[in-house]
Amino acid sequence: MVECEFEKPILDLEQKIEELAALGDPSLRPDIERLRAKLARMRRQIYSKLDAWQKTQVARHSRRPYALDYIAGLTREFVELHGDRRFADDKAIVSGFAEFRGRPVAIVGHQKGRHTREKIERNFGMPRPEGYRKALRVMQLAEKFSRPVLSFIDTPGAYPGIDAEERGQAEAIAFNLREMARLTVPIIVTVTGEGGSGGALAIGVGNRVIMLEFAVYSVISPEGCASILWRDAAKAPECAQALRLTARDLADLDVIDEVIAEPPGGAHSDPEAAIKAVGDHVERQLRELSRLGPDELVADRYERFRRIGRFTQVL
Repeated sequence: MVECEFEKPILDLEQKIEELAALGDPSLRPDIERLRAKLARMRRQIYSKLDAWQKTQVARHSRRPYALDYIAGLTREFVELHGDRRFADDKAIVSGFAEFRGRPVAIVGHQKGRHTREKIERNFGMPRPEGYRKALRVMQLAEKFSRPVLSFIDTPGAYPGIDAEERGQAEAIAFNLREMARLTVPIIVTVTGEGGSGGALAIGVGNRVIMLEFAVYSVISPEGCASILWRDAAKAPECAQALRLTARDLADLDVIDEVIAEPPGGAHSDPEAAIKAVGDHVERQLRELSRLGPDELVADRYERFRRIGRFTQVL
């Protein structure tokens, strides 16, 4: 199944290369190398011209690295903590402590599933209130032990089900926003896929917010916007363009601080390279923030969010 229609020529060429390589004929090596070079050019060409809706599709690609992939690729000795000590453990959010390049850190992140059973178990990366309360519990522990917080955002949004509303979904999100703003340790937020509304922002109040090149971050999904404005989800591509949800747009608006370039063909084409790139950016941001004291970190975070946005005043 082709997840992104514009990738079909890439997938067809990849399949042809695999078929030739499977033959094991040494005389075919020049042809295979020629096709690989063509594949690299095709990826660069196609991905350099993606519009906002196509980038949204890439952000949702099922083979993109998720939080647990970043944890496995960037940290050592990860110890996951479960439950919010009120109701249950929400598997749509993973959280715990680990060592990141020689530095002890706390980690929180959304986790989607790869296959049907895991998607259901992880609720498609849409947390309930207990997920946000679990994340905050870990972040407050991080403050107690002076550990930086690394947050990885990838969610369509907070779960809108009746049970989540009954347990205080809006209150849990709002409480996280307030408490994260007060934390006296560095917080680095990385948007790795979808950043959907308050469901993303609930673990997104950071000193630095960085974003992968083909990730998206918005107050509402393009489909949701189209359904509200036109009662027609087919207009989602138009809404994606209007929402200014791409990394480049958000950097221009000062919503995010930095755009992380993805490998040619997107993070799903070379997960290891994408994970390393994220790690390098996070490490540099941590070095810069480590120079600030507790009160300076809180003030820095406050000023960062006060600077968001660009506007024109017409008299």
